[in-house]
Amino acid sequence: MKKSKILMLLAALLPLGLFIFPLWNITLEAPQYPIPLGMNIHINDFSDAHPYDIKNINLMNHYVGMKYIPDAIPEFKIFPIGILITTFIGLVIGFKFNYKWFLAWFILMVVLSSAGLYDFYLWNHDYGHDLDPKAILKFTNADGSPMGFQPPFFGSKEILNFRVHSYPRLGALFLSLGIGLSLFSYFIGKKERHSSSITI
Repeated sequence: MKKSKILMLLAALLPLGLFIFPLWNITLEAPQYPIPLGMNIHINDFSDAHPYDIKNINLMNHYVGMKYIPDAIPEFKIFPIGILITTFIGLVIGFKFNYKWFLAWFILMVVLSSAGLYDFYLWNHDYGHDLDPKAILKFTNADGSPMGFQPPFFGSKEILNFRVHSYPRLGALFLSLGIGLSLFSYFIGKKERHSSSITI
């Protein structure tokens, strides 16, 4: 089997790491919490970085009118199916088709991953701005508008007395490696094709 095909098969399998490792993590640091509060976002659920972190985050957020972090969101049903389908497609391409299809899978994964990140941003924005008007505590910006509590999409930011961090985790690395490897396999396949043409 050609090297490009082996690399493509590996590329298709790497995103399955999302079923084992978290995709994203949001961590909140504050003086009143010696151990920061954290939440891991997986492809199919949320989990505590430390025991009871999500419960404590929900209790804290309740006072400013933020929604509770749910046990599940609709995307948790869609994303796993999407990864399984695209992995299957990638494996079929790796076994049956030539290198040009490797590029097609790369483009498909970039489009779907971008859509997933945009969906995450929208959820994050709604979570931080759709506040209960009857909240116990109300904070406003300098212009009098309600203050939002949206965590950063990527990076760190100050929210009241909290330092909030939002970064990808190991699952996202597996996904990124798979996507990048498919592009690499395309160029390897193109080189193999060129070499065989010269030989002939």
